Amino acid sequence: MAGGWLGASRRGVLGGGLAALAVGGAGQARVAADHRARSGTLAPDWQSLAAGYQVPAWFREARFGIWAHWGPQCQPERGDWYGRSMYIPGTPAYQHQVATYGHPTAHGFIDVIGDWRGEHWDPDFLVQRYKAAGARYFMAMACHHDNLDLFTSDHHGWNSTRVGPKRDLIAGWEKAARGAGLKFGVSNHASHAWHWWQTAYGYDAQGPHAGQRYDAWHLRREHGQGTWWQGLDPQALYTGPNMAPPDGITSDAAMDKWHQANDGQWLETVPPRNPAFAARWLARQKNLVERYRPDMVYFDDYGLPFDHYGLEAAAHFYNQATAWHGSPDVVLTAKRLSEDQQRAVVEDVERGFAADIRPRPWQTCTCIGDWHYNRDRFAQKSYVPAHQVIQRLVDVVSKNGNLLLSIPLRGDGTYDAEESKILDGITAWMAVHGDAMIHGSRPWRRYGEGPTKLDTGIMAEGKSGPFTAQDIRFTTKGGALFAAMLEWPGAPVRIASLGPQAGQVSAARLLGGGPVPFRQDANGLVLTLPPRPAGGMVPVVQLDGAGLI
Repeated sequence: MAGGWLGASRRGVLGGGLAALAVGGAGQARVAADHRARSGTLAPDWQSLAAGYQVPAWFREARFGIWAHWGPQCQPERGDWYGRSMYIPGTPAYQHQVATYGHPTAHGFIDVIGDWRGEHWDPDFLVQRYKAAGARYFMAMACHHDNLDLFTSDHHGWNSTRVGPKRDLIAGWEKAARGAGLKFGVSNHASHAWHWWQTAYGYDAQGPHAGQRYDAWHLRREHGQGTWWQGLDPQALYTGPNMAPPDGITSDAAMDKWHQANDGQWLETVPPRNPAFAARWLARQKNLVERYRPDMVYFDDYGLPFDHYGLEAAAHFYNQATAWHGSPDVVLTAKRLSEDQQRAVVEDVERGFAADIRPRPWQTCTCIGDWHYNRDRFAQKSYVPAHQVIQRLVDVVSKNGNLLLSIPLRGDGTYDAEESKILDGITAWMAVHGDAMIHGSRPWRRYGEGPTKLDTGIMAEGKSGPFTAQDIRFTTKGGALFAAMLEWPGAPVRIASLGPQAGQVSAARLLGGGPVPFRQDANGLVLTLPPRPAGGMVPVVQLDGAGLI
């Protein structure tokens, strides 16, 4: 099975109930102004955040980051959202859970956490590998929707120092990243745990266990007596029956429909029946920032989570950075932001594209496989290959963006042989092209040209055709113009954007090669590249001449 970018994600399948976060009115702005006058810090509202924030130079210089989206859901090696899906009859995750651990009435996700050890995790080796591949920042997942903190958490007993690997994973990642000279980021996905975990409070609607609630419904602290999780409350992990399915559902199809219409929505509001969860989320987030001082925080949210709690988290992060460094030289990302919100927070376009150069720095995050490790990707050789990763990177950078790429890790903390080959390919290309066309580069007058049209916005992967040699992307750096062909051309290529009106081309040189024959006329610039070498992909030609920049 050939690799390629994914189509709709589970999030897209389940639905996207966006609770918009509006920019406050004049009264809120006056309160913010008063707050700043008194404290000299940013207030938790959109106006204050926008007025006091500017995307730091390091983020625009970096252009490429690698992400370890690693946690207990990688242990089963069954792909994305295992924790939620293992409570949905008929899914591969449910079938694996029953076959491996037992029925989820008695053997739930807690059993998966108990099996997770990360016994071969070597953060120094991994981060050095990512740096060699051209990453200039590294991000580690601090907590997924499964609600297990992967750090020393003062406000949540369910954390990786007490269960699973029994190590502070974020501390290990941070030390490795800082030691390698990379900027360090953390991702927090826990704001969705309160509705994401409601499948664990459900039941089989048919079959021999029909009507029997799953483990989250009945497990309490006292049930852990004498077990490895003694002293911990399962309700703190599973978040409580905030939106549990009602009794009386009699078919799997009806149960699935109920979940999709209720807890399957992508909700950003404070839990109506559990507002304390939002307050605890904020305490955990502040703890994460204060303990590890990240350069970057990624929120897996449309806008900011939990109304004023999310705004307070953003203000806290920026104000902490000012205390550390004298200015908020950090990056906070979120998704589906309004124009006004993009002045305060960097927009992340998950598994998506941009149609044109965006005026503000932005990021797309994606993965060469499933967000959580899926062994079928290895067996079927269906990862996104290195040349498609490079195509994506060049396209994003030409439009003023950054690429954050996830390389899935197995539960033991290692990547597989196919992923190693992909990293090798990225490393080889970046060694020749990274410092010229990617790191520190800026968009040209236009991003490029070509026949391939991209569906823009979040979750747009898989909707566009493959790139061709006629798909050209431009960046600039050091007074030179770089033109990348997203496939290696087998014949001379005409770049219509580079006629005499663009400037006078006086020299053309293939990065990693030599001079390139060219001809510039009224219809553009014609380049004749040498035959594709073994392993060659996405050739880049450096163009020099008067008026090009």
